[in-house]
Amino acid sequence: MNSLNRKRMRVSAGVDLSFVTAGDPTYPAVLLLHGLPNSASGFRDIIPTLAEVCYVIAPDLPGFGASEPFPKPTFEAYGEAILELLSHLRVGPRYVYLHDFGAPVGFHVAMKEPDLLLGLIVQNANAHRSGMGPQWNDVFTYWSHPNAQTEAAVTKHLSYEGTRDQYIAGVPADVAALVSPERWEEDWRVMSLPGRLETQRALLADYGKYVARFDAFARFLAERQPPAVMVWGRHDIYFDIAETVSWMQDLPRMECHILDGGHLLLETHARPAAEILRRFIERGPRRTARRT
Repeated sequence: MNSLNRKRMRVSAGVDLSFVTAGDPTYPAVLLLHGLPNSASGFRDIIPTLAEVCYVIAPDLPGFGASEPFPKPTFEAYGEAILELLSHLRVGPRYVYLHDFGAPVGFHVAMKEPDLLLGLIVQNANAHRSGMGPQWNDVFTYWSHPNAQTEAAVTKHLSYEGTRDQYIAGVPADVAALVSPERWEEDWRVMSLPGRLETQRALLADYGKYVARFDAFARFLAERQPPAVMVWGRHDIYFDIAETVSWMQDLPRMECHILDGGHLLLETHARPAAEILRRFIERGPRRTARRT
């Protein structure tokens, strides 16, 4: 990440947003939106390849990476902050990368400016109840009956061990061995900073509002039918593999690739994923007009 162009921007919520850009701004843009417990650094191994064919924007969402926490974290507020960033950078048409907690943010951006959406990139991003298996039962209980006891049951992942599990839980041993412990150690260091765990608790609660809007997202996809490509880690223990079929039912022409990785697929399969995404983007427009 050191060779990339990292900047900061003060957004209207009054906090600094850290973000990475790479590539030619006259190329089609791609907005990379990470999930828990990552930051823009989770895209470090695909950005150089994507920057050859598009203008890359990879923000650290507020309370992640080098971005400051919001006083009141919500995915809607994050979406508005990212729209501010795109306006500041004069970004016009763009592809939107959806992953984990980045999915609610990405849908907000896509649906607020649908005519600027060139396509969707889906990587272990849930937008259907089919992806939420029995492992989500405690979370549904928490959303319907929020209290100290139900919250404690669903925030066990907010620990060093839970952060490590995001990378290697459920992943075959030979694949998990490709991931350096430095990755989750750095994530846990950041998550331990003031305000970061509070951010994670707030976002987990707010994710219930995202789930409640699944039907609205399905209607958006059905009506707009954006070009789309999926790269999915088949060993994801958080989102069931049935989610991939739901995406393809919404977008019958979606290109789908199931790879032998986990929830954080790019940690082990960045090279094949980058080539898949590059080919997808190369089939689209080669130049796009920037905002004035």
